[in-house]
Amino acid sequence: MRSQKLGKNISEVEILNISVFGIWIYVKGKEYFLDFENYPWFQNAKISQILNVELLHNNHLSWPDLDIDLDVEILETPEKYPLVYK
Repeated sequence: MRSQKLGKNISEVEILNISVFGIWIYVKGKEYFLDFENYPWFQNAKISQILNVELLHNNHLSWPDLDIDLDVEILETPEKYPLVYK
């Protein structure tokens, strides 16, 4: 008996892992790491709040339960978007 081919991955955004160091997130075929040092808003959040993430307009990540919004470009080029004012 042969196994069928796997289907196409239709998930645009998915939380892959949550650790004591941060969150691994899959967005449109790429994996990103959001460490708690640079993204402290997630550190004390409930797992269910972190898992409730949406991809809006093909480039905007939203966590409605946490009132957090990030553009995918911030994850691509974080050096352009410092999170702390100097």
